[in-house]
Amino acid sequence: MNDWPEGFSGDNRGSRYGRGSSSAQPESARVMRQVRRGPAASPGQAGYGAPAYGGGVPPQPSYVDGGGHGDGYDSGYNTGEVYGSPGGRGPGGPGDGLYEPRPAPNWRRRIKVTAITLVTLLVVTSVGTYFWADSKLNREVDLSKVIDRPEAGEGTNYLIVGSDSRKGMSAEEKKKLHTGSAEGKRTDSMMILHTGGGAPTLISLPRDSNVTIPSFKGSDSGKLYPATGRQTKLNAAYAEDGPELLVRTVEANTGLHIDHYVEIGFAGFANIVDAVGGVEMNIPQDIKDTKSGADLKKGTQTLDGEQALAFVRTRYALRGSDLDRTKNQQKFLSALANQVATPGTVLNPFKLYPTMSAGLDTLVVDKDMSLFDLASMFWAMKGVSGGEGKSMNMPIAGNSPNGNLQWNTAKVKTLVNELKNDDPVTVSGN
Repeated sequence: MNDWPEGFSGDNRGSRYGRGSSSAQPESARVMRQVRRGPAASPGQAGYGAPAYGGGVPPQPSYVDGGGHGDGYDSGYNTGEVYGSPGGRGPGGPGDGLYEPRPAPNWRRRIKVTAITLVTLLVVTSVGTYFWADSKLNREVDLSKVIDRPEAGEGTNYLIVGSDSRKGMSAEEKKKLHTGSAEGKRTDSMMILHTGGGAPTLISLPRDSNVTIPSFKGSDSGKLYPATGRQTKLNAAYAEDGPELLVRTVEANTGLHIDHYVEIGFAGFANIVDAVGGVEMNIPQDIKDTKSGADLKKGTQTLDGEQALAFVRTRYALRGSDLDRTKNQQKFLSALANQVATPGTVLNPFKLYPTMSAGLDTLVVDKDMSLFDLASMFWAMKGVSGGEGKSMNMPIAGNSPNGNLQWNTAKVKTLVNELKNDDPVTVSGN
């Protein structure tokens, strides 16, 4: 009896590959279980898988309907889901996101998102900067304490004061800036800046101006001090009772309402100049003054903080003394405002924030002063520097009997009326 499956008897093997054969066919062809598609062969069916060895070859599982596994496992071959992707989508097949072409970028949406992000950052930065700067303002002057004030006119009037305050300065800084070590503080410069519908006007009030101290209420004590007709230099009012009495004295002697007060000390002035990288000035003459420390040559040059402070304080080396000094102060402050307002400072955070910090740390303003008011003041001073406005001294008639500078009463009255009505200034100063 032949033990080989049907078709593989010893008599009809023919040429085969394998042991004892010269055929080139692989031996595995005679022993490999045959897998067929379609229904499984029934027991005793002829062909591959027919009964052999008496019991026959067990029926093979069919892969057509996913059967053959008692636990319901489906190998995936019957549907093509070899890699578990539904619908027979294998790698590279339809719907495979790994190989599908990427959609074109939506540039309009990207630009919109970028623009919104930049605007949001700008708004957040601006708001943060505003509150930071606003918190640094020293609102120490209370103009509500000033009594018997004249009525406000058109436009806005700022009283700008440069004091010789040495607050916060070390001994080394005092020596370097030639400030001395005098106690208290006095006013080295005083100016009225008028802004309104027309060009701005900057008017210097010489510190040696002869004024009458009016009745006033003490800024700290609240005590009323009656007028005695006492005449003295303008800067004495500040030395006697500070900013409130100075405002009261200016208003009483001019009839002009002061809306805002701004004061800066020695150290703050020098720090602002250094923060903006210096200020370019055309020095009209050689200046050498041992008292202020000025040692400058004639011509255009960039002044640092130390040189700038010496320049605006110099009086003894100038022919016109205090009157010439006020002119130099006007020129420099206008140039400084112009430098601060340039795009190179405003758009450069490495300059803008140090400049703001240096100025705001030392500025003393009235309680009603806002950052917008302060910005308007600097912008107006920039206009004066650019030739859009006018700068002048308070008109002087000569010296008073006590040796102080006497204002020209008629010209002052005309000037004040023009400022009150926000009219172009026609009066000229010394």
